[in-house]
Amino acid sequence: MLSSSPGPIGIFDSGYGGLTILHGIRQLLPQYDYLYLGDNARAPYGPRSFDVVYEFTRQAVLKLFEMGCHLVILGCNTASAKALRTIQQNDLPKWDPQRRVLGIIRPTAEVIGSLTNSRHVGVLATEGTIKSESYNLEIQKLHPDLQVSGVACPFWVPLVEYNEADSPGADYFVKKRIDQIMHLDPQIDAIILGCTHYPLLMPKILKYLPAGVRVIPQGEYVAESLKQYLERHPQIEQRCAKNASTRYLTTENPDKFKEQAQLFLHESIEVENITLG
Repeated sequence: MLSSSPGPIGIFDSGYGGLTILHGIRQLLPQYDYLYLGDNARAPYGPRSFDVVYEFTRQAVLKLFEMGCHLVILGCNTASAKALRTIQQNDLPKWDPQRRVLGIIRPTAEVIGSLTNSRHVGVLATEGTIKSESYNLEIQKLHPDLQVSGVACPFWVPLVEYNEADSPGADYFVKKRIDQIMHLDPQIDAIILGCTHYPLLMPKILKYLPAGVRVIPQGEYVAESLKQYLERHPQIEQRCAKNASTRYLTTENPDKFKEQAQLFLHESIEVENITLG
């Protein structure tokens, strides 16, 4: 039986990248309680099939609901691309129609129309997100006049997680993918970073981007979208606890998570181990 008393806002990611989403949300909405869950033991999700990503995401969302969350943000582009719709349509009505699960692709798709002049935009993301075409579909729905080109960046996540984002070796991989997307469509003037790890590569990305092309990390747009969502849905907002606290859970080694989290949050945190599945 799921609790009806106010609880934290859940934020789920396959690993650490969702911490950039959490950081953006906490900057704008510090008053709420947050419960972050990283399924680090089974990361990365990017190369996994739709069915596997759906099942893993489903387990994580249910766990967050059981721990008191009424609202869960999938702070993971792969989970948003491969699992969100099925969970919203098939699982929520059975679990609890009053609870909500939101993704992080739509908020960026909503604002991209106001951030491009050429009407040509790019998406840099994991292989799973690019193959799903979720960004293309969401953007085309909202802005049918936009041309969208996507490129997968398979080595970018490991560069961040192995703390190589500032290394000379990172230059090669970042420049290669930026050259590739600009070659695909030289008219691109805005690029969405469709993976939550990528903001940590921002200095390198800016170094190799042509002048006049803007980069769009998701954190601030997801945060603004959540703020508006809570204003529009007071019945959900009232179920979000407000003690300005954050708890961190991982399916892997808590010490390892603490160490990696420093890269994303620049603060020391306490982490608990949890089992899914």
